[in-house]
Amino acid sequence: MSSIDTPLPEEITSVTDRGDRRSLPKDVIFELLKNRRRREVLKYLLDTEGTVTLGELAEQIAAWENDTTVNALSSDQRKRVYVALYQTHLPKMDDAGIIEYDQDRGLIALSKNADLLVMYLDTDTHRTDRWDRRYAAVSVVGAATATAAYLGFVPLVPAAWVAGVVVAAFLVLSVVHVHVNRRRQRVVDGKLSRIE
Repeated sequence: MSSIDTPLPEEITSVTDRGDRRSLPKDVIFELLKNRRRREVLKYLLDTEGTVTLGELAEQIAAWENDTTVNALSSDQRKRVYVALYQTHLPKMDDAGIIEYDQDRGLIALSKNADLLVMYLDTDTHRTDRWDRRYAAVSVVGAATATAAYLGFVPLVPAAWVAGVVVAAFLVLSVVHVHVNRRRQRVVDGKLSRIE
């Protein structure tokens, strides 16, 4: 699937600085994200969490595109990706302030503005943040303990006391969930305030 690459909208030249971070128009964000190679650049830089060379970045993206390993790539496959990154994608991402690209040295790193694009990508957050599993665990343990107390398998512990502990566990879990969601919402709101 290939998309026609267009220049960034004129608004990119009027981007306002706020400290080390910029605000970006949505058109610019979506223009940057519409190209698969630019999304792969972000993915690779997020995974490596540091400065990478243009050569290693191009090799990995070429390997992904050709569904092979870096060692099995042909020189044409490497070159095709290298040239596209060097001439088009990396300068465009650098102009938008998403990456820091030293074209002379061939070094690339994520900038602080990358978070504006990353929040639109499919990340593994939904897999690591599974509140449904926490609630299910409290439900299963609570139901098993309450049933055992009711049937007399847990002597000296009244079933009503066990039910109270289960309710308290749900209350604590809910309070923590609300606190985490509010903190996460403040982070998202901060990012969204930088999008025009």
